[in-house]
Amino acid sequence: MAVFSGTVRAHVESRFAIVASRWNPRIVDALVEGARRALIDHGVAEQAIDLVRVPGAWEIPVAAAKLAASPGHAAILALGCVVRGDTRHYEQVADGCSQGLMRVAVEFRLPVLNGVLAVEQHADAEARAGGKHGNKGEEVALAALEMVDLWRIL
Repeated sequence: MAVFSGTVRAHVESRFAIVASRWNPRIVDALVEGARRALIDHGVAEQAIDLVRVPGAWEIPVAAAKLAASPGHAAILALGCVVRGDTRHYEQVADGCSQGLMRVAVEFRLPVLNGVLAVEQHADAEARAGGKHGNKGEEVALAALEMVDLWRIL
């Protein structure tokens, strides 16, 4: 049986796009820094990382689609934070963002990594943005490196 698997490593010609919301800036900025640091620590040049800021999580998929439609990025990392409130708006934004990102990945056959936190309260987000549960930005950056390598193999 043939087994195909990528490894966490950078390819010199690969560019990465981080699409990050400006909503919940303390959390999202920590996610962006975690992703940036992980990419650089694994050999990606800082000049090969593009940061695109959008108002909120709802706008992330359309920005990702715009980037995916133009050649140039080996992977797109989506970073944001949606915190449950008193209305259904949380579910609409979190679910819509996630489904939109999957559509971009499938339509453009491009790794699109979902690092948009959907949490019950701010403490949950803090735990996943450099707190006791690590940094989701770093996790998606490592997954992006692995997927880019896998795409080269496939």
